[in-house]
Amino acid sequence: MEVKFITSSPDLKGRPELILPEFAFIGRSNCGKSSLINHFLDRNKIAKTSGKPGKTRLLNYFLVEERYYLVDLPGYGFAKVSKVMRAQWKELFKKFLRDHERPLAVFHLMDSRHKPTKEDLEFSQLVIESGHPYAIAATKIDKIGTNSRPEHYQEIIQTLGLSAEIPFFPTSSVKKQGREEMHAWVEALIEAYEPEE
Repeated sequence: MEVKFITSSPDLKGRPELILPEFAFIGRSNCGKSSLINHFLDRNKIAKTSGKPGKTRLLNYFLVEERYYLVDLPGYGFAKVSKVMRAQWKELFKKFLRDHERPLAVFHLMDSRHKPTKEDLEFSQLVIESGHPYAIAATKIDKIGTNSRPEHYQEIIQTLGLSAEIPFFPTSSVKKQGREEMHAWVEALIEAYEPEE
């Protein structure tokens, strides 16, 4: 898989000029976003992981196979970030969703070990209301027992009030799970985006 880092931008003005489908990864700080992006792209360190949550503070654009962008968005819910900064990130995300000039889909990452927070629900509703294709990626499933997983998944689905149409991908960057299923969703959407000749 060919992957190129394109740019980091604090706002929408700095996005790449070339318009391609964008697949955004959003999630609460410390949900394992960078690790899952590395797993998704089959790279070790293309997205920077950190022991300190809140590492991503910009829109990070990666060009995948010259066909679409993966967009790494700032994490939300990190207590040590100022309220002003958190409000700015939320507003940026809203603007990102409102821009319908570019095809967009969103992977919303949820730590499978924990019940979704009020902020998780808020961001979920923002994406659903935007009308963009939306999927849940439940992260760190290797950290809970196999028999307990369905209960944890159901808690996420029920807390967020998700419909059966929204894809749900159990993932583990450690055990290399969920990547093929996520890629299949991406490919199906790209086919839908591309007009028939």
